[in-house]
Amino acid sequence: MMMMDRLAGRIHPALALRRAIQLAEKGKLSEAFPLMARAARAGIPEAEYRVARCYLEGSGVPQSRLEGTRWLRRAADHGNADAQALLAGLYATGLAEQEDHVGDSNSESLFKRQSSRQPDFETALEFARKAAEAGSADGQAILGYILSKGPKAMRDLDAAHGWYEKSAAAGCPEGRLGLALSLVRRRQPEQRARIAKELRCAADAGLPTAIYLLAVLTEHGMGVPVDLEGAAQLYLLAAEKGLASAQFRLGLSLLEGSLSHKDPAAGEAWLRRAALAENPDAAYRLGEFYVKRPKPDYAEAATWYRRAAEAGHQAAARSLGSLYLSGNGVAQDTDEGTHWLRAAANGGNHASQVDLANLVLEGASDLNDDVNAAEWFGAPASSGDAIAAFNLSLCFAEGVGVRKDQEMAARWMRRAAEGMAQAQYMYARMLQDGRGMQADQKQARFWFERAANGGMVDAQVALAEMLYNGRGGERSPVAAAHLFKQAAAAGHAGAMFAIGALYESGQGLSLDRMTAQKWFAAAAQRGHAHAQLMLGRYLFKGIAGEYDPATGRIWLERAAAQGLDDASDELAAFPVRSRESRSMRR
Repeated sequence: MMMMDRLAGRIHPALALRRAIQLAEKGKLSEAFPLMARAARAGIPEAEYRVARCYLEGSGVPQSRLEGTRWLRRAADHGNADAQALLAGLYATGLAEQEDHVGDSNSESLFKRQSSRQPDFETALEFARKAAEAGSADGQAILGYILSKGPKAMRDLDAAHGWYEKSAAAGCPEGRLGLALSLVRRRQPEQRARIAKELRCAADAGLPTAIYLLAVLTEHGMGVPVDLEGAAQLYLLAAEKGLASAQFRLGLSLLEGSLSHKDPAAGEAWLRRAALAENPDAAYRLGEFYVKRPKPDYAEAATWYRRAAEAGHQAAARSLGSLYLSGNGVAQDTDEGTHWLRAAANGGNHASQVDLANLVLEGASDLNDDVNAAEWFGAPASSGDAIAAFNLSLCFAEGVGVRKDQEMAARWMRRAAEGMAQAQYMYARMLQDGRGMQADQKQARFWFERAANGGMVDAQVALAEMLYNGRGGERSPVAAAHLFKQAAAAGHAGAMFAIGALYESGQGLSLDRMTAQKWFAAAAQRGHAHAQLMLGRYLFKGIAGEYDPATGRIWLERAAAQGLDDASDELAAFPVRSRESRSMRR
């Protein structure tokens, strides 16, 4: 039989090709290839195409993309539509390889192979159009892809849709997938059932992307009934075919139990596979997984955050920066931490922009040049974003990333005050002190009241002080006492001291020195210096009936240590009288 094969090859190339096809169908690829090559060298386009496929797939001959591309080009130039379609696909994905031109002046490159590595859409378009016009369904699908996904100058979405329609009608799975995506882009809700139908046909042909997209539709009930278990199975099928996006979605669902059962170990494994396949979202979620475990593994989290951050994932860059700033899982390194915060901030991550600005506000002045407050916060602030306006105001107030300008700080704080209690409080302080504008106690009181009504404790205290003193409006010690009690209930030491003072004076509250001493004690224990002075004085003199000079001295000393001259003066006026009182103080 081998003798007959050799004779067939010598007698007629077409006969050699037929015999080669018979051998290939029986799996005898190494015997088929020499006959196929004989026919290809004779210029038969189909043989050239088959030889190209053998080289590209390593069937019966060592794999060689260079040789495969060369033979594809010959077959395509001889009008083989299949070769034209495949060659277009290789050029469109940057997988076509060619020899350097012989006339290259660099003699060292004469026999080197060259891989484009970058898509060559112009050449791809040329061959795809030839294949498509010759009736190749694959060529029509590739042409649709180039016209929809290629360089903007080449794009023609209507023409792409038409070629996808033709390819899908011929039963090409890639054409069905392309048509489904084209219908999605057209945003026609009535086409959802058709989109699902085309995706199902492409998925039945084994296309991983189609399987994944069908899973998305099945999960959310778009064009098909909601079926979470079915969606999980489709994600699994696409994931097993190596599609990273499906591995990510499957891993996430197993971690959360959102589609079927919960299986954190399997979820982690699928996320890991997706992350190693360069899916940055999966790498970021792995980092989050290790941080949020009952016993966090910050070192492992840092590894995955870095992988995602290096791929441009902004949230991962921020998380990695935070680990470096805190020294969790990595050696503490402010420079490295700010590097990653800066990367996230420059990429538009709002939280990182705030973090970076706050570092400067907290004293990291060497970062000031890296903060672009006007760019980060200006546009959203102008569009009504209260948080952005608040941050921009702080930057103007401190000169962070912009020139220091108290008037601009006040202007942006006023905008932020429309939607933030903290901004209302800060704006009231500016009005009270006359920073960036003329002082206006009435308006300050108004904005303190808005912030207080929003539940801000500091604003409640500030408003209470204005009510008690009658600044910006009518004096009302009773209303002041009510606000002080609200703030005290929230743990505000200054409010506790104020209530003690009101009970002591009998203004706004009934005169009650025993109750006054209790409030002074509550504030003193929270470190309030004036409360420590008053408690010490009460105990030293027995003002409320409890006489304890030793403990009184302790509180006076604490107040003096905080710089209160009155406490130092009282200590000097009440020297230690006995060894017993010194012992009690110790």
